[in-house]
Parts: sequence; structure tokens; C-alpha cells
Amino acid sequence: MSSTGPTERFTGKVVLVTGSSSGIGAACARAFAGEGARVVVNSSSSTEAGQAVASSLPGAFYVQADISREDDCQRLVDTVVRQAGRLDVLVNNAGVTEVIPHHDLDAVTDAVFRRILDVNVLGTWNLTRLAMPALRSSGDGAVVNITSVAGVRPTGSSIPYAASKAALNHLTALVANVVGPAVRVNAVAPGLIRTPWTAGWGPLHEAMAERAPLGRSGEPEDVAQVVLDVAAARYLTGQVVVVDGGLTLR
Repeated sequence: MSSTGPTERFTGKVVLVTGSSSGIGAACARAFAGEGARVVVNSSSSTEAGQAVASSLPGAFYVQADISREDDCQRLVDTVVRQAGRLDVLVNNAGVTEVIPHHDLDAVTDAVFRRILDVNVLGTWNLTRLAMPALRSSGDGAVVNITSVAGVRPTGSSIPYAASKAALNHLTALVANVVGPAVRVNAVAPGLIRTPWTAGWGPLHEAMAERAPLGRSGEPEDVAQVVLDVAAARYLTGQVVVVDGGLTLR
């Protein structure tokens, strides 16, 4: 009797990771490639960085697309299917935010709120909807939405950001409920992760070291490991997996 090792879980699979030119997205791209997947790297603007990530991975390629634009979502899906022949896993990592203190209600303009919702919620929705035919055809399709602890607890970089991630958590359950058994849909909700975006958040990282049971902020690779496990889990759908070093326990 033969067994399939963990490094073979995604051999022959095509995985699209949005927002994968750096941070959590790039870590996911590298992790999937390390387990045999052909990875499609994407970003809306960091073209050179995205191309660099793709060129470092065997068989990978890069597609520029802004998921807040429905026509870009359609072009992205069409390009993946045309060049790779299939789509097995969609990791919806692309997102935006603005750092606005929660108490400063008047600092939240309509333009800021709309931009965050357009990318984080509508963009993810449109790309998932347009990718669904290809994911269904896979025979083992999976969607993993990268959300946030801010969508679970009243925290995060701004109220619009937290509200968008809460919406995305619920969207995960709603879509999972109607696309099974052909496609599984789950979310991974990171806490504070050391990325280029949070590099200057020294006091928050120090607080994590003091408060979190695991005694540190997360690394992109910590999240990527969970994303792969969730994408590979055959009997898991509609769930939000929190990856925060245990901070929500306190």
C-alpha cells in the first residue's frame, strides 16, 4: 500500500493566489509551489515584485489584475485557464486597508469605505463567482479566503477594514453552503503578522510578545502553512480558522 506524503498534496494542481507579490500572499505562493502546485502569482500594481516571485517558482507565471474591477477578474480567470488548463485552488488574499483609529468616526470617508469594500468584499466575491466554473471542473476545487481576526473581534486597522473582513467571513459560509460538494470554501483569519505593511508597528508586535500565549507575532509562513492545510482538507467547508498565536484567548 502506498501513501501520499505531505509534499505531494498539490502535485498537478493549479493554484491562483491573489495579492501574492509580497507578505502572506507570496508565502502562500512559495508554500504551494513547494508542495508541487503550479502557482499563478497576481498583484494589482507591484508588477515587478510579482514577476520576481513567479520567476522564482517552478512553472509559475504572473498575471496583473485589479480584483476590484470585474473585467480584470474575468481576464484573470480566463488567463489562468488558458495558460494552465485548469484551476484547482483559489486563495483570495488581495486586500486593502487604511489605518484609522476606531474612535475617529469622522475620519472614515465614504471614499475610503467604498474602496475597502470594493476590493475586500466585492472583488473577492466577483473573482470567486467567476472562477467557480473552473473550480467545479477541477473535481477537487477549493477556495481559501484570507480574512482577519479583525472580522471576528472589534479590532483591526480601521472600522471599514474590520467590517469588510467580517462580511468576508460570513460570505465564506454562505458560498460554502451552496457550492458543495464540488468546491470547498473556507477562510483563514490571521492576527498580527510581520509583513512589509506592519513593519513599523513596533509597539503592537511588542504587545503580542507579552500577551499572546505563543509569545510572538506571526510570520507569513505561519499563515501559509494553515492555508495549505485548509485547502487540502477534504471534509472541511464553511469554516473560519483563526491564526493568531492564541491572542483571542485573552
